[in-house]
Amino acid sequence: MQNQSPILEVKSLHTHFFTRDGLIKAVDDVNFELYPGETLGIVGESGSGKSMTAMSIMGLVPHPGKIVQGTILYKGEDLRTKTRKQMRNIRGKEISMVFQDPMTSLNPVFTIEKQMIETIRAHENVTKMQARKKAVDLLHLVGIPDPDKRLSNYPHEFSGGMRQRIMIAMALTCNPAVLIADEPTTALDVTIQAQILELFKDMQRNLNMAIIMITHDLGVVAETCDRVMVMYAGKPVEYTKTTQLFDEMKHPYTTGLMNSIPTIKPDKTKLQTIIGGPPDLKALPQGCSFAPRCQYVMDSCRKIDPILQPVGPDHFVRCLLYNQSQSEKVINP
Repeated sequence: MQNQSPILEVKSLHTHFFTRDGLIKAVDDVNFELYPGETLGIVGESGSGKSMTAMSIMGLVPHPGKIVQGTILYKGEDLRTKTRKQMRNIRGKEISMVFQDPMTSLNPVFTIEKQMIETIRAHENVTKMQARKKAVDLLHLVGIPDPDKRLSNYPHEFSGGMRQRIMIAMALTCNPAVLIADEPTTALDVTIQAQILELFKDMQRNLNMAIIMITHDLGVVAETCDRVMVMYAGKPVEYTKTTQLFDEMKHPYTTGLMNSIPTIKPDKTKLQTIIGGPPDLKALPQGCSFAPRCQYVMDSCRKIDPILQPVGPDHFVRCLLYNQSQSEKVINP
């Protein structure tokens, strides 16, 4: 896959919010590459910067937020240099996003037909009838029964799983090269989750589409992702291939996330948790942001903010336990 050129490159991305209460570094030095046909998972607790990374790529950072540093290269062109009109043409046509809550993303006062046709005609020079036919085909593709009839329904007339499928259909209207899926299976039952994830796989196979899968569920990562970036307090703390992450997790935070997954193993009766909670982004601790919760914390961790560095082939970790200037300690989860 790395023999190809990346379709999306994010380099030194910093997105800050300038609030009355202080500066919030929502995205702090994010770097990754995304290749055609690949799925990159972005994992972390709420507030870790996952969704804001996606919004930065889409050019949708809300006020008072601003990208203060970094480049976002799509097919070699920096999206940060594009005008608003150019970004409107790219959004939906080249890069699409499935938002976390389909009920708030769909307009409740318009039918699905109106919303889908409007999206299609905004990016393609087609008639209303041609747009309607494509909308029917897309709803059929994502598994909506009787799509020709259901097209005239309003969002509230669909279940949560059906609304999520409609959002996916709308995101696929122009066959995007990159699809960003923000928690696409949240609040869905297990059966619907499996169907949605299988749908993504099918779309990827058919379109050679690159996908960014934003989730807090490591089970979804294991099922769908080729590589994964674990984020904490706005920063990537571990970045590697998915198989490598599950076989040789390095960062204490990744270890904590993995150990907190419920299991039916007889020797693990008590659910393990990570002590404490995520830090206040307006008042980050000195040194490593994870230090107050880390069971491997050293004195230097409270003073030095570590950098993301390689610990193996295609494996990067932000942790002083692996700092070359220190004693090369290794975590055994």
